[in-house]
Amino acid sequence: MNFFEEWVDLDLNPIISFNQSGKITYSNSEAQFLLSRIKQNELFELALKYASQSFGAKTSYIDLSMKNYTFYAITVKYEDEDEIHMKLYKSAMVKKESKLNISNVDNTNIFTILDLAISTQKIKNQINYVKNYDPSIPDFKLEASSFIKVVNDIFQAFSEATTIKCSVMLKIGEYIRIDGKKYSLISVKIQSDKKTDVTALKARDHSAFILSCEEDNITIDLPLII
Repeated sequence: MNFFEEWVDLDLNPIISFNQSGKITYSNSEAQFLLSRIKQNELFELALKYASQSFGAKTSYIDLSMKNYTFYAITVKYEDEDEIHMKLYKSAMVKKESKLNISNVDNTNIFTILDLAISTQKIKNQINYVKNYDPSIPDFKLEASSFIKVVNDIFQAFSEATTIKCSVMLKIGEYIRIDGKKYSLISVKIQSDKKTDVTALKARDHSAFILSCEEDNITIDLPLII
C-alpha cells in the first residue's frame, strides 16, 4: 500500500467505489464500518442519485441521516460507465441531540454484564456465542439494569440462531452531545446468523442508549462517560 492509498484508507469519511452492477470494488476502513450497518445497494443508489449528468465529479451539500450517521455532503465521480466513486462527508457529531438519562448511574464493566447475559442464555439454548471485545474500553457510567434487560430481549429475539456474535468497540469519529458536553460512543453489536422480526424492539423507547435494529443485527450505542 503506497502513501496515497494508506492516506485514503485512514480518512474518517467513507470512500467507496462501485462497478456498473453495484458491486463494491473498493472501500476504505471507515466505509467498512458504515457497510456493517447500511446495505451496499442503498449506498449505490445514493451514488447514482447524486452523480453528475455527465462524466466528472459533483459535490452536493445535503442533510442526510442514515442509522446514527449524519452526512453534510457527498462527492460522486465517474470517468466512464464501468466504475463510480463516492465520498460521504460525515458530521463531527451525531445530529440528534440526545435525551439519554445519565443520572444516578455507576461505573460498570460492560464486558462483565455481557458475559453474565451470555452465560444465562447458554443455560437455555445451544447457541454458539462468539465474543469480540476491545479490551482497552474502561469501566464507564452505564444504567446496568436497563442495559442487561435489552441485551436479554435481543438474545430472545435471536433465539432461533445457531451463532450469535457480540462485539464491543469504540466508534471512531462519532460523538454524542449530552447536556452540552460531547462524549465518544461505545458500540455493542449483536449479530445473528438468522433473520428475525425486530419490530417490537424498534418500537421501544430506550432512555439510556441508542438502539438501531436490523433483521439480523442490533446495535446499542452508549455514551462513554467516565
